[in-house]
Amino acid sequence: MTAIRSSGNDLYRSLLRLCTSARERRRTGLTVIEGLHLAEAYLARHGELRSLFVPERALALPEHAALIARLGRAPLVLADPLFERASQVGHGNGPLAVIEVPDPPLPERLDADALYLDRIQDPGNLGTILRTCVATGVATVLLSPGATEAWSPKVLRAGMGAHFHLAIHESVPTAVLRERAAVGLLALRARDAACIYDTDLRAPAVWLLGNEGGGLAEELSALPGVRALAIPQSAGVESLNVATAAAVGLYEQLRQRRAAAGSCTVRHSAPDDR
Repeated sequence: MTAIRSSGNDLYRSLLRLCTSARERRRTGLTVIEGLHLAEAYLARHGELRSLFVPERALALPEHAALIARLGRAPLVLADPLFERASQVGHGNGPLAVIEVPDPPLPERLDADALYLDRIQDPGNLGTILRTCVATGVATVLLSPGATEAWSPKVLRAGMGAHFHLAIHESVPTAVLRERAAVGLLALRARDAACIYDTDLRAPAVWLLGNEGGGLAEELSALPGVRALAIPQSAGVESLNVATAAAVGLYEQLRQRRAAAGSCTVRHSAPDDR
C-alpha cells in the first residue's frame, strides 16, 4: 500500500483539485465520490474506480476491507489530517474515490420521460431531484447552461447514488430541447396555470423546472406546445421549493399511470448503457 503523509504529494494535490475545482473536473472528466454507499453504487453500475483513498484510521474496518478486496488492488492510504482536509464529512471514514464522469450521448429524439432543469443552483436541490427521478422511473435529466454542476461532490452526496442510474446531460441549450423534444412539454410554475391534479399526465413528457429564485426562463415558457401547470397551495405560500415541486409533479404522473394500469408496479426505463 502507498501511504501519503505529505500535503505536497502529487496524488494528494490532484485529489484536492478534483474536490474543490469545477474547472479541474471539467478538464479531466473526473470527479470524487465519498463514502462506501457511493463507491459500491458506482462499482455496481460502471465497474471501475480510478483510485481509492482511505484514511489510516479506517483501513482496518471490515467494510473497507471488503471494498478493497472487491477492487483487487491496494488503496492509497491518507494520513488522517490529510483525509479530513479533502473530506466533506466531519470525522468521516470515507473512502474517497476518483471516478470517470459518465458522458452519455444526447438522444437525437427525446421521446420518453425526461426532466429539463433551468439554471438550478442549489446542490441539495439537484441531488434530491435526481433521487426523485430514479424513484419515479424518469431516466433522462437535462441541465441548462448556467445550472450547478451535476457531478460535483456536493451534488453526488445529495444524490445518494441516483446519478449512476440516470443519463445526465449538462449545458443543454433551449434550442436543442426545441429541436429534439418529440413528446409534450410540461412547465411547472406557481400560478396562472392549469391545476396539476386536473391534468392528464399519463403520456410521456419533458418536465421543465426553473431556477430557485427567478423561475423558468421566458424562452422556455414560450416553446411551442408547452403546457403550464400549477400545484395548489395556500395563499400564504409564494412558491414551493423546486425539489418539492419536482417530486409532486413526477409522483402525480406516476399515480395517474398506476391508477390507469390498476397496478402498484413501477416500471423504470433505464438509460442506454452502450
